[in-house]
This record gives sequence, structure tokens and C-alpha cells, in this order.
Amino acid sequence: MISIEQVSKSYGKIQSLAGVSATVGSGSIFGLIGSNGSGKSTLLRIMSGGMRPDGGRVTYDGRPVWENVAVKDEIVFLSDEQYLLSGGSMNDMQRLYASLYTHFDPDRYRELCALFHLDPERKLSTFSKGMRKQASILLALSCRPRYLLCDETFDGLDPVMRKLVKRLLAEEVAQRGLTPIIASHNLREIEDICDHIGLLHGGTILFERELDDMKRDIHTVQAVFDRPMHVSLFAPLSPISFSSRGSLCTLVVRGREEEIGARMEAMSPKFYEILPLTLEEIFISEMEERGYDYSKVLF
Repeated sequence: MISIEQVSKSYGKIQSLAGVSATVGSGSIFGLIGSNGSGKSTLLRIMSGGMRPDGGRVTYDGRPVWENVAVKDEIVFLSDEQYLLSGGSMNDMQRLYASLYTHFDPDRYRELCALFHLDPERKLSTFSKGMRKQASILLALSCRPRYLLCDETFDGLDPVMRKLVKRLLAEEVAQRGLTPIIASHNLREIEDICDHIGLLHGGTILFERELDDMKRDIHTVQAVFDRPMHVSLFAPLSPISFSSRGSLCTLVVRGREEEIGARMEAMSPKFYEILPLTLEEIFISEMEERGYDYSKVLF
């Protein structure tokens, strides 16, 4: 389990993180999303032990990560800014990783090179952006980490490679108990693979929740009435948002589907339906409810 306790970090007068606290359970796939400049990359660097926080701490199963070689041996950080040896090949990077990580698996490395169709002797300088991203992913998985910190890992991958990487991560979670933490501005990618979500905004975690619970607790309702309807008439549902167009009313409400259905029946609409929200729609609603400008959240 990863415990993030009141972590803060500033760059001069700019505060990137302001007392961030969260818990990531072992074996879960945790999605970290947020607005531009919300501190996602800074938090991942601190979680990797590569950056010291100004305050607070990060622990893995109760062990602090800062200046702890044993803990760092269990963590691989896939930065959005990849480090590759100048003029080196995949095999050169393999030797570097093997010297740093005690659990590096050369058999797994060769297997993944074949799976990704990458020539281990080819110079990395001749790789495309997507190929370099593939190389960093397969090297990371070859280290057999317990924790994988991913910063925009899917950027630059084509749809086939994205699907392959998601499958590999899911297999590693199921077979070895890997715990990936995936930071991304692409909510559709997060929704495909993550089971827990944390929303980072303004330097702090607004909330962390299980994705399925989030989807069960918020819905869109579309209803047609034979009379004019004002938002005040929907007060028992406490709508997060409301709009009307002619006889059609659309609102976003919290609650379980059965509870919402019972309240709608009591209002005697001519027709209504309760629809699930996508992760993108959920977070727009969450940001609106908290008074934030959701247009700054990237999707």
C-alpha cells in the first residue's frame, strides 16, 4: 500500500502541491487526473523518491521512499520525458537497468522485445517517438517492479500498441500484484483500465474513489413533461445541473438508480430515462459542483 501524507512542494513562489493526501491499495490500478498545472508530474516524482517534498512524506507499506534504496528497487517511474542513453541501443539500456534493479528479468526483456517487434541492437536514436515509448515500457516491465508510476505513458502509442500495453498491465496486476499509478489527461484511457481514481486540482486531491462506485452514484436524467418545469420542482433530487428545451428536461443528479427512479415516478412525467455518465461527464460535473472552471481540465 502507498500512503501519501500531507505532501507539499513549491517552486519558488509557485506552489505545486499543497498538503496532498491519498492512499493507493496494493494490486489496484490507480488513475491520477487533473487540470493543467495541477501537480500530477510533481507528485509522481515525489512518489518515485526522485524529488524531496517540502513537507509530508510518501511511504510504501510503511517504509519511506526518500533516500531508501530498498524501496526504490521496487519502483519504476515512466516519466513523460524519457531518458535514453545517447547513441545507445536497447541492449545498452537493458544493461543499465539490470545494474540498477535487482529483480531485472533478462528472459522477460527478450520476450517483450519480440512481442513489441523491436530490434534490441538498433540505435535508439533511430526510433520513432512511439517506438521509444514502447522501449521504455518494456524495459520498465522487465524490471519486475511492484509499483509502476506512469506519466502520460500512452501518449505517442498507436491504438494497437495502447491495447497491448493495457493488456500487459492487466496481466501484471493479476499475476504478480503489480500496482500501476497512471497520470493522464485522457479520461477515456483512464476509464478503460483504472479501477480507482484520484482528482488532483489546485495542488490537492479533491477526492479519491473507486470508479464503479462513482458511476453508480451519479446519473443523467432525461424527462418529458406535459407542463412547464422549473429547476425548483426538482429540488428533491438536488440536481447538480439542469437544462430544459421545450418539454424535455435534462439534469445530472446524485444517488442510486432505484432512488432516482422512485422520485421521478412521483413527478408523473410522460417519459423519462436514467442514463449512466462517462468518466468525462462525471468529472465535468464534479468540477462544476465544486465551483471550478472545468474547461481547464483536459480530456
